[in-house]
Amino acid sequence: MMMGHGVSGSFRDPAGHVFCREGIYYRQVNHAGREDYERLQSSGLYETLTAAGLLIPHDNLGLVDTAEPEAWTVLRPRQVPFISYPHEWAFSQLRDAALATLEIQRRAMAAGMSLKDANAANIQFVDGRPLLIDTLSLERLTAGPWVGYRQFCQHFLAPLALASFSDQRLSRVSQLFVDGVPLDFASRLLPLSTWLRRGPLLHLHLHAVGERRLAHRPSPAPAPATSRATGADLKEAVIASLRRAVQRLRWQPDGAWKDYYERRESYTADADSQKQSLVAEWLDRARPATLWDLGANTGRFSRLATDLGVRTVAFDQDASCVERMYVDARQRKDPYLLPLVMDLTNPSPAMGWAHEERASLIQRGPAEWVLALAILHHLAIGNNVPLDRIARFMRSVGRELVIEFVPKDDPMVRAMLASRADVFPEYDVRGFESIFSRHFLIERRVELRDGARVLYWMRAR
Repeated sequence: MMMGHGVSGSFRDPAGHVFCREGIYYRQVNHAGREDYERLQSSGLYETLTAAGLLIPHDNLGLVDTAEPEAWTVLRPRQVPFISYPHEWAFSQLRDAALATLEIQRRAMAAGMSLKDANAANIQFVDGRPLLIDTLSLERLTAGPWVGYRQFCQHFLAPLALASFSDQRLSRVSQLFVDGVPLDFASRLLPLSTWLRRGPLLHLHLHAVGERRLAHRPSPAPAPATSRATGADLKEAVIASLRRAVQRLRWQPDGAWKDYYERRESYTADADSQKQSLVAEWLDRARPATLWDLGANTGRFSRLATDLGVRTVAFDQDASCVERMYVDARQRKDPYLLPLVMDLTNPSPAMGWAHEERASLIQRGPAEWVLALAILHHLAIGNNVPLDRIARFMRSVGRELVIEFVPKDDPMVRAMLASRADVFPEYDVRGFESIFSRHFLIERRVELRDGARVLYWMRAR
């Protein structure tokens, strides 16, 4: 029996949908998607894309009992360890995902097929690389423009250009637009100088102008059919132009925390070495399957986990840190690290239709292990989050917790309190342990050698 609950984010495609049964995700192919799926297999495109690490592989289970008359077959794709969303990606992650999408489209056209959409959420990072997880996004190639062109510009080119030419923080505006950043909106936000750059001019500014004109005109008569050769040449030219536009976009990380470890403002060398040794020892002993590193900075402690083969999602609010983390992991070909931009005081919410198309951060957990190093004081004192609420949040996202307590006499905390009243009477070791003990059992407690910070290993009650 293959009945299970459907995944709300896949309801839009009549060709099929994703459902979950006993923690395993499957993709149902409906009769409406049969022809394109069979073409994907017979054309050799499936083997080409999976071999290149561009498309998620799957097993075809046949027509198992789904209790749905429209079902034709069921696929069991390779399971994605963690679903992330484009507004959580660093600049280079979004750029790599864009280039992967264009490469998939190029190879698809050579096989007589095409991407019928270019939704960035169809790309996920698996083993450190972007790949397409929506097998049913590929359809038979038809005459006329690439149907995914507008969506590609909205989901990839617009947020990348906003980050590159205006402000990196604008790339996160895609969180507000599940269907992609409106081109007229992006065009207004981009500086005037981008009108002199070929890529933004053609694919964003003039594209937006054309959309505005068409919106105020009656529907035009169908365009005369062009020859297959001419249509193919035009599509290839558009893909090549988009690739050049994406490749020319750059962003230089400039965050205040990207060189935090190098500055060593908060630790002596001895205490820093002890902290790293303790975390490595505890990780080696526990060997969790999954780990979330909250406030990972540039991933120094995340790498202790990935070196042991632990699948690690490393979150940090500073996009510069996440950019540096991702580029480093890509260069090292680290298959276990997924860096993401995340403000823990305002984490990704559930989004989309009926708040069900995109899962919140908490809905995507819990992890077996959570690292929360040098972040407690930022949440409690920097953002006025009560300790009990922090403890409850940590309990909701992980089964075991390694957390660092930073006291008020620490230089970082003194700097936070220098220009404000100290309204945190519970913020001391005794108060911290009392509150967190309501949610966790304290397994280990070690004072670092500088005599100030304390490291804890806790298990959720």
